[in-house]
Amino acid sequence: MQLRIDALDTHLAKTVAPLYVITSDEHLLALEAADKIRKSARANGCTERDVLTVDRSFKWGELQASNQSQSLFGDKKLIELHIPTGKPGKDGGQALQQYATTLNPDNVTIITLPKLDWATQKAAWVGSLQQTGVYIDIPLVERSQLPNWIGVRMAGQQQSTDRQSLDFIADRVEGNLLAAHQEIQKLALLHPPGRLTFEQIHDAVLNVARYDVFKLNEAMLAGDVARLVRMIDGLKGEGEALPLVLWAIAEECRILLKLKSGMAQGRPLNALLKEYRIWGPRERLMEPALRRLSLPTLEAALQQAAQIDKMVKGLRAKKFAGDAWDALLQLGLTVARS
Repeated sequence: MQLRIDALDTHLAKTVAPLYVITSDEHLLALEAADKIRKSARANGCTERDVLTVDRSFKWGELQASNQSQSLFGDKKLIELHIPTGKPGKDGGQALQQYATTLNPDNVTIITLPKLDWATQKAAWVGSLQQTGVYIDIPLVERSQLPNWIGVRMAGQQQSTDRQSLDFIADRVEGNLLAAHQEIQKLALLHPPGRLTFEQIHDAVLNVARYDVFKLNEAMLAGDVARLVRMIDGLKGEGEALPLVLWAIAEECRILLKLKSGMAQGRPLNALLKEYRIWGPRERLMEPALRRLSLPTLEAALQQAAQIDKMVKGLRAKKFAGDAWDALLQLGLTVARS
């Protein structure tokens, strides 16, 4: 059965299932969900715990052996299987299918995976786990959702603040949900329950942003100029490799140009998005961005990227002079402002 993360507490108050599957790239939320299941499993008599991690040396027989072995005192067991890559391979897929059909009802198993791509979600082993266990797919907390998420977390510790303060915290923890969680906990230690002012928030919250180069596309596609400028400044300050940042922006421009060209030939956008394997938050941003951007703009953006590549390699660029990071920002703004 599929279970929303916000329904987990209600579910665990009623029963503890033999198998839980948690899939997410939000490590904090996945960890919190697993902690809740562990607590309920212990309350239901699972006093032993086996933790297995799938790596190159892992033998899939270990999973079945753990499920079948009995405690010396006959206690129930909590079995945790971590698959960091989300790719168990052929043997692993078969082992998971078999495991799903031979669950020991005295044990509780938690399988944790990263967010699965579209192709992996269709695999037979995933279907078996969904049918037999409780499948919890935790979505990413998107940047637009982060202020509300922070507000809900603060309410959980009987604190509140205004929207300006929530936006301020969100800006400071860009790309780092665990840091947001820590900052919210810090507010509970520094201030009593009640409404906090912007000054209190500003003085307490550190700049703990960890900028993700692969989130730049979201800011460009959404036309969020302020966020784009902040992220590029942050990446520069953190010492991110300039060629990687340039590649990320240029690759997004190439994809946009391919989509725009395909649409100009009369092809439906949905088919093009599927062909180029674009889904999730990025998919939702594509249509408004493509309406905003023209073919000449995207062609010019790629020409700019080629000039910046020369700058990165120490060559002279016709259009730009000075700092390559400034030129990179101008390229990003070309897409975001059009």
